[in-house]
Amino acid sequence: MYRQVEQPPTPPENFELPFEGKLSPDNRWVIMANLIPWSEFEEEYAQNFSEEMGAPAKSFRIALGALIIKEKLGTSDRETVEQIRENPYLQYFLGMSSYSNEAPFEASMLVHFRQRIRSDLVNQVNRKMVSESTDSEEEQRAPIKLDKTGQAFC
Repeated sequence: MYRQVEQPPTPPENFELPFEGKLSPDNRWVIMANLIPWSEFEEEYAQNFSEEMGAPAKSFRIALGALIIKEKLGTSDRETVEQIRENPYLQYFLGMSSYSNEAPFEASMLVHFRQRIRSDLVNQVNRKMVSESTDSEEEQRAPIKLDKTGQAFC
């Protein structure tokens, strides 16, 4: 059975968000953003640029993050930028501190990102993520040691 209910359209500024304006820490993009050691690879990425010439480049996190988003969503360059523009979780993943309805870069920048981030750098990031994930799991499984008074120690 279907009953048609007349509802006036809700203006976008009155649309209620279920997370009360906060991002959910269990969202897949939030979790992945925290797994990637962005800063460890920034210097290697920066070697692609001159310190004196040209416009300031996008950060390593934006560049690699955009390529990861494109790959995971299976979208075109233009659609990737549009998804980022519309989605606060994707913007958080790229390291933005607040939501913006503006695209953070033109779709053509993805071509440059692909040229500057070589597969060996992506492989290094992957290995580091796996290594840190394995280390974290081992720490969680390590038995807790107690001293004579029953206090835990490492």
